[in-house]
Amino acid sequence: MARPSSNLIQASRQACTRQWWDAGCSDFELFTSQETLDEAGRGELAMAKERLEMLEKAGILEITAEVADLTRMLLRKEIIPVKAASDAVHIAVASVHRMDFIVTWNFKHIANPHIRTRLRDAVAAFGSDLPVICTPEELLNDEND
Repeated sequence: MARPSSNLIQASRQACTRQWWDAGCSDFELFTSQETLDEAGRGELAMAKERLEMLEKAGILEITAEVADLTRMLLRKEIIPVKAASDAVHIAVASVHRMDFIVTWNFKHIANPHIRTRLRDAVAAFGSDLPVICTPEELLNDEND
């Protein structure tokens, strides 16, 4: 939830996300974390309020000691840079709570094919499985027909 972008790629991503969200999120049961809620609450007040309202139907996954341990490991191994620690938290929360998917447009640190194998290996070494990382557009698949 943001003001429409003048960047064509970003505008397309916004439209895909809105379409996926409005279509019922592929009938998935949605979960989030306090980390995501904190991020959603930042920025322009009206937009933040809308983001938080949209996330109200999502269950909240706890940021446990195990999540904190995996987060630290991802940062220590420099798979995720310290400046993007919240991205490591997102990955750790979803992995520890054994989510099926992480839905994101974050290609820099999460949906990044250049680090995906390192992420998968690190999460496996920790004793969890890395969820499938994808974009809302990928989940629309048959819904676009």
